Amino acid sequence: MPRLSEVIAALDALWPPSRAEQWDAVGTVCGDPDAEVARVLFAVDPVQEVVDEAVGLGADLLVTHHPLYLRGTTTVSAGTFKGRAVHTLIKNDIALHVAHTNADTADPGVSDALAGALDLRITGPLVPDPTDPQGRRGLGRICELDHPETLREFAARAAARLPRTAQGIRIAGDPDMTVRTVAVSGGSGDSLFAQVRAAGVDVFLTADLRHHPASEAREQSPLALVDAAHWATEWPWCEQAAAQLDAVSERHGWGLRTHVSRTVTDPWTAHAPSATSPTTPGAPN
Repeated sequence: MPRLSEVIAALDALWPPSRAEQWDAVGTVCGDPDAEVARVLFAVDPVQEVVDEAVGLGADLLVTHHPLYLRGTTTVSAGTFKGRAVHTLIKNDIALHVAHTNADTADPGVSDALAGALDLRITGPLVPDPTDPQGRRGLGRICELDHPETLREFAARAAARLPRTAQGIRIAGDPDMTVRTVAVSGGSGDSLFAQVRAAGVDVFLTADLRHHPASEAREQSPLALVDAAHWATEWPWCEQAAAQLDAVSERHGWGLRTHVSRTVTDPWTAHAPSATSPTTPGAPN
C-alpha cells in the first residue's frame, strides 16, 4: 500500500496547489505522511455527515472539493463544528485533502465533469489559463450540443442528469428558444457574465446566480440562464477525480479502493412553489 505522502504527491500532480487562487485554502488539512492508504473517499463538502461516512467506510483519506478552513482559524476545538470534524478525522486516522480552485481550472477539471454529465461536446475553456500553451486549462467550458433543442428541453436534460436537489433547475429566458451552444461553470458563476457574452453562446449553466447580476445579464443580451444547485454542479467532479486516482493507482500497482460519496450536502432541504402573484389579493408585497 502507498503512504499518504505518495498519494498526496499524485493528487498534487493532478491538481497542482500552485494553480489555486491566492485566496483559496487547498492541500492537506490533516494526516500522517507516513500512514498507509488503502481506501479513499471523494466528496464535495467536508461536513460532519461526510466525515462520519468516511469513518463508517474505513477510509484512510477523504478528498473534498470545498475547503474546511477557507478563511483560516485560531482553533480546532471540538466545540466548533469544524473542529469536531478535525477531531473525528484524527481520532480515526483519516487524512483530509482539498482540491478547490486548482481542480476548477484543471484539465480535466470541475467544468469538464459537469459538461460530461450533461453529455455536451467541449470546444474549449471559457476563461483560458494563459500559462497553458495547449489552451485546454481554464475556468468553465464552452460546449456544443449534438443536436439543437429548446431551452425547456435543455433544462430538462440538466434536471435529469444532475443529482437531485431541493432547488432543482431554474431558467431565465424563452423556454422555446433554440439552444445550440452552452457555457458551463461548476459552482458560483455570476462573475463570468462578461466572458460568457464574449463567447456568444446561447445558454450559461452554472449555480448561485444572484438577482442583480442575473437581471443585468438578461438586460444586456439574449443570453439564457440555467441555474442549478452549487453542490449538484460540482458533484460530478467527484466521480471524475476518483477515476483519475484509480488510473494512477493502477499504474503504480497501489491497489487503492476509491469511493464517491452520494450524501447530498446541498444545504437546502425542501422547495415550496410560489402560490400567489403580486396581483393576487393577500399576496405579499
